[in-house]
Amino acid sequence: MDLTFRQRLTFAAHLWKAATRQHHREFLPLLRQYVPADAVVADVGGHAGQFAKLFAGLAARGQVYSFEPGVYARAILDRVVRWRGLGNVEIVPFGLSDAAGQAHLSVPIKRSGSFGFGLSHLGADAGGRAARSETIRLETLDGFVAVRNLARLDFVKADIEGWEMRLLAGGREAIARFRPAIMVELVTAHLARAGDRPEAVWQQLGGLGYRSFRLDGAIPAVVDGFSKDSDYLFVPE
Repeated sequence: MDLTFRQRLTFAAHLWKAATRQHHREFLPLLRQYVPADAVVADVGGHAGQFAKLFAGLAARGQVYSFEPGVYARAILDRVVRWRGLGNVEIVPFGLSDAAGQAHLSVPIKRSGSFGFGLSHLGADAGGRAARSETIRLETLDGFVAVRNLARLDFVKADIEGWEMRLLAGGREAIARFRPAIMVELVTAHLARAGDRPEAVWQQLGGLGYRSFRLDGAIPAVVDGFSKDSDYLFVPE
């Protein structure tokens, strides 16, 4: 990926933060309940590796698959995994959707010229912001489970800027079979890029006997459906 001088400087800054800082610690008490030491975890939207680092520590005898299709983010993620010696984390260089194929990933460019790679997304963007587009590979969670012959799947985390419903649709069989706990970010405007609505998540998972919690406070709030943009946890009965 060709970078301008400004982008090379910010890449170094992004890499330093990713390697030396740990975000999302507030989720650790909750994650410990659903990620045992021998867990198999799907970290969908690996970004710069903040969740991958948490999962690697929790599933010390297990396996973490960190899905990251974006070249910029994956370059950071790869270095973090190697530098931190996370031997139980495998970086998977494609995205997950409801069908295998290809798509264009938009990587926003800030006014400064650096990449806002945390907001990289598939689907239409009505904001008209500057972005770099790259062609990425898409697979389904069901297909990945079959190819890898996975015998278990304990936890799925998805923060993929509006493509969450497509991921779940492409993982129907795996979710029904393994019944993993599922943590997803649901933002109405982001889901609209894919023509989806947050209520569709409950329609799919509710039929499988999942309970739902909103994660915007110290204590997960039990909810029966979508109430506002937030992170949500779905747990099988």
